[in-house]
This record gives sequence, structure tokens and C-alpha cells, in this order.
Amino acid sequence: MFTGLVEAKVELTGMRKSPAGLRLELNFGGLAEDLEHGASVAVAGVCLSVVELEGVVAVFDVSPETIEKTCFADAPIGKTFNVELSLRADARLGGHFVTGHVDGLGCLLARQDQGEFAVFTFQAPPEVGPLLIPKGSVTIDGVSLTVASLLADHQFTVALIPETLATTTLGSNQVGDLFHMEGDLLGKYVFRYLEQARGSN
Repeated sequence: MFTGLVEAKVELTGMRKSPAGLRLELNFGGLAEDLEHGASVAVAGVCLSVVELEGVVAVFDVSPETIEKTCFADAPIGKTFNVELSLRADARLGGHFVTGHVDGLGCLLARQDQGEFAVFTFQAPPEVGPLLIPKGSVTIDGVSLTVASLLADHQFTVALIPETLATTTLGSNQVGDLFHMEGDLLGKYVFRYLEQARGSN
């Protein structure tokens, strides 16, 4: 379990095919001190397990199913990803409950910079769109964000503060970029309950 509060931006230093699908090598720098073999890490919002540690470089296997739902396979060496270590049971929940199971890929439709702030307009995938509500939560590339407004056809806006733009990869993103999106966990349960209730009538 994660919170969507990014701890660092890390660089992709290597990528190769493996029997498991794809193997990623990420330079965690000083954050590597808190890693161990088997640890769960949200990498751009995707829950991955450390399979090797080589100094400050952590190695992760990405399964074929995850490859299909993410942008990892197209990532160039040198690309940076948002990362967050798993939530401790005694830690404060500063964002919202994030599972690290990406629901689909969304797209940045517009970016309006307003001084040090910015408003992004996203196209949500069909799996995420029905879960969005004004002032509700959504996870984008591992970042817990609040929906500012809902638009037609599963489009929505978020307002980004300077801290988020500076400490996550979102500050460098441009129109047309794709993102890993995860709908709110509580919203998923409510949506599923209503689906079943309608089906039983």
C-alpha cells in the first residue's frame, strides 16, 4: 500500500528483456539505504518488487501484463520516474490509499501554466473515468492528486502547486504525454457495489 506522496525522482539506468518480461534498473541514490531485496516500491505509480540491489541501483522485473498496461517498455534510458516506498503501518496517511495497480493509461490534453502554478487537463481511460468525482482523489504516475473539475468524455483537470511541479516528474511533462492512472480505491468499491445492485434488480 502507498499514499501517492512521492519520495524521490529516480533515473532509469538500464532496461533489458528477461524471462519475466522486462527488467528495469533504477538509480535510487541515497534512498537505496531504505531498500532491501523483495521490498515493494511504487515506480511511476506501479507496485514493483526489488529483485536485486547493486549498490544504489535497484532492479525490478516487470511482467507481460504490467508491460501492456504501462509505458515502461517505451521509456528511454535516462528517463526519471516518481518513486515511493511502501507505507508503514505506523505512518501518517498524507495522500490517499494507493495500491500501485494501474487501471490504465491517460493522456495530458492541455497544460496551462499560471506563474509557479499549473492546471493540467487529462483524458482518463475508461477504467478510471467513472471513478472520478470533483474534489476526489486520483493517482497519476504515482502522485496523489485532487480532481479540480470534471469535463465531458472522462476528461478532468487538476491544479498543481509549485512543490508538486518541482518534486515530481509532472513539472516536465508536456501535452500528448501518457501517464499511469489509478482510480480511487474507495470509489472502486462503491462503483462495484452499485454495479452489482443494478444487476440484481
